[in-house]
Formats: sequence, C-alpha cells, structure tokens
Amino acid sequence: MPKQKILVVDDEHLIRWSLEQNLNKQGYEVLTAGSGEEALKVIHDESPDLMLLDIQLPGINGLDVLEKAKAIDEELIVIMITALGVLETAVKAMRMGAYDYISKPFNLDELAITIKKALETGELRREVAHLRSSQTQKFGIHNIIGESRHMHDMLDMVKKVAQSDASTVLIQGESGTGKEVIAKAIHFESARADKPFMAINCAAVPETLLESELMGHERGAFTDAKVQKKGLFEMADGGTIFLDEIGDMAMGMQAKLLRVLEERSFRRIGGSKDITVDVRIISATNKNLMQSIEEKSFRNDLYYRLQVIPIFLPPLRERKDDILPLTEHFIQFFNKEFGKNVRGISRMAEKFLFEYHWPGNIRELRNVIERAIILENEETLLLEHLPQEIVGKTSTAASAPLSFRIPPEGVDIEEVERELIRQSLELAEGNQSKAAKKLHMGIDAFRYRMKKFGFL
Repeated sequence: MPKQKILVVDDEHLIRWSLEQNLNKQGYEVLTAGSGEEALKVIHDESPDLMLLDIQLPGINGLDVLEKAKAIDEELIVIMITALGVLETAVKAMRMGAYDYISKPFNLDELAITIKKALETGELRREVAHLRSSQTQKFGIHNIIGESRHMHDMLDMVKKVAQSDASTVLIQGESGTGKEVIAKAIHFESARADKPFMAINCAAVPETLLESELMGHERGAFTDAKVQKKGLFEMADGGTIFLDEIGDMAMGMQAKLLRVLEERSFRRIGGSKDITVDVRIISATNKNLMQSIEEKSFRNDLYYRLQVIPIFLPPLRERKDDILPLTEHFIQFFNKEFGKNVRGISRMAEKFLFEYHWPGNIRELRNVIERAIILENEETLLLEHLPQEIVGKTSTAASAPLSFRIPPEGVDIEEVERELIRQSLELAEGNQSKAAKKLHMGIDAFRYRMKKFGFL
C-alpha cells in the first residue's frame, strides 16, 4: 500500500524540518513548501492526502492558499497551523473547508492523533462517496430496461419528477412491475441522491409496530421501549422514504400519515416535541385505491394527498416490446452471477416468451431466466429450458386435438407430410430425436422423410 502524502506549508525552515522528520518516522511521505505559491504547485503536481498549512505566510496568506487548494482538489484535507491570538482566523478557515486547526507551539503527539483522525475521516468520506456513486450508477434511470412506447413515456415522467421539488409521488402497478426500481431511480437521479433512501413494506409490518417504525419512540413509551429510537421519517431527513404496499396500511395509521404529509412534522411515540423533516415520500401499491376508497378501507383524503404526482407502471403483457430486451439483460446479469456463458435464446423460445401473458410480470421473467441459467449448461436457452406453465399455456396447438379439413379442390399429401416434418423440427429447435417423438415416429423413419423432403 503506498504511503499517504502529507504536505507541510510553513515559512519557517526549522518547523518544516521538525515536522518532516517526525512525520517520516510515523510512516508518511512528507512534502514541504515555504510559501503559498510553492504549496499550490506541489498540490497540483503531487496530489497530497493532507496539508498542514500555516495561516501567516509571506505573499499569498494561508486563507487564500486554502481557497485555491480546495479549487484544485476538493477532497484535500487541510489542518491549519495558527499562532496564539488569531483564533478568529482559524474559525474562518474551518468555515472555508479546513478540517481542524492547531496552535503554535504544538504538541507533536497531539498533532499525530489529529492527523490520524483526519486521514481516517477522509478515507471514510471517500468510501461513502464511492458507495453513493455506485448506487447512483446501479439504480439510475439508464439502468431501467424499456424500449416500448409505454416505458419511454413513463421514464420521461420519472426524469421530470426526479429533477423537480415534488415531495409526494404515488406509483401504481401490478406486483412484479418494478415499483421499487422506479422509486430508487427517482431518488438517485435527484438532488437528494446523497441523502438516505429508506424503504418499508407496509403490508409486512404489524399495525402495532408500523407507527414505531415510521415515527420512532421515546424511552419508556411502552413496555419494550428500553431506549429512544428514531423512526424512518427522521432517518430519511433530506432524502426519500418509500412506503411500499401503501394500500394495505390500516386506517388508524393512515390518519397519522396524513398529518405527516400535511404538516411535514410528527412526534415520536411517547414524545411531546414536534420533529420537522424534509423528505420526499414515494408510495406504491398494486391495489386499486379508488375501489379501496369505495370499500371504506382507504381514506379518500389520503389518496388525493398521495397522488400529487401519479405514475402508472403497465404490466409486462402490455409492453411486449420489452420482453426480449429484458431477457437479454437478465441473461447477461446471471451469466456474471453464476459464471455461465449463455449467449442468447433460440427463436422458438423467444416466440413462447413473447406470447406468454406474464401474470408475475418482470419478476416472473427474471425468475424464469435465472432458473434456466442455473440448471442448463448449453450456450443457447432453448424451448425445453422454459417452464411448463409458459410452454403449455402458449402452445395451444400442442394441447388441442388435431383437426383437418380437406378443401374441395383436394390436397397433396406429400405437402402435408413435408409441412409436419418442418413444424416438428422447428418446435424441437432442430433436434431430430425430439422432432421424431413429436410425430410419434421412429428416428430412422423420420430421417428418411427429412432426406425425402430436402431437410438433410
């Protein structure tokens, strides 16, 4: 691992030399500069991890160096060196982005601890920034697969919502259509991306616990409340909270959620103080909320408060242009996941995927491809690799009794036989043994007819 670089900037040679000797012994690579101009050149050329910067320098003073250094490298950690009596200037430096300050004469042991903490903090910040960047890369709109007109229109709306100040969004769609994927895209494409994204499934949490999960509680608020607990609204401050399956929320909790939406504040259970938060609330449901309102299981006022920005996700059967792009995406994903090398899917398998009605939507398609790649070792996914519910439900001709009507002008039996051989080979993806079985024919007899009709 390369040594961390520390730049010491001070116009006093003795201080530079002393710090250099001490920091070298601690395992750092030390660079030095006697002026602000020299320091800026070193920053540009060497990219140090941390700078010890004297405030009082000839020429460019320390505050100007700090400002220019941050313009060159925003991530550079700066610890100011100040003389006694100029505390106000040191505080100003902190407001300008300095990590900390030390006063002359300084204790070398205390300085070593300050430097170690500063470098650890910088490393943590870089890790968090990398994590947030990777999440944005993973969950951004560009990762959503969709070539159908429905998806293009919906993604245009998602971009507009993400870039807006809209604080309330309602996503509706059948189970498996990707509602949480859209919620994450809205968050990670927005100015809130560097703040938390907190999600909860309202149907999975008992009614008695949901308020505590969302609002938090004070110590002693109920029997098991041993310590104070922050709720998801509080933890998501500045970011986004995703309330999945909002249609299953109990009526009592709906009233409390409505208050949060209207006032942007709440109280922890057992608390007496209002807590104000700035969160974008994205709700999702696979239920028909208007029907739930008629059935008196969902509040009318909450519905209209939630659906300030409504987004509807169409089922996969209504966006069939997306089936094959999604299939290719999942093949590539699971190839990487399981170390496989599936290159594609056969035309017949494509046909059956395209004709299937997909009651489980994208989630079902994902599971079908995952299962096929785990269980099969061929380079191409074939019709036989698909589950029976897809092959059986889309292959009506295979399950229906055969029925022929000879036209008045008659028919050439040779042409009928040739067409049966062709169709059986197509269904069997060219596998002669399987094609022969489809016609209840021995392999030798089948191959004889293949030669006879020019298929061999």
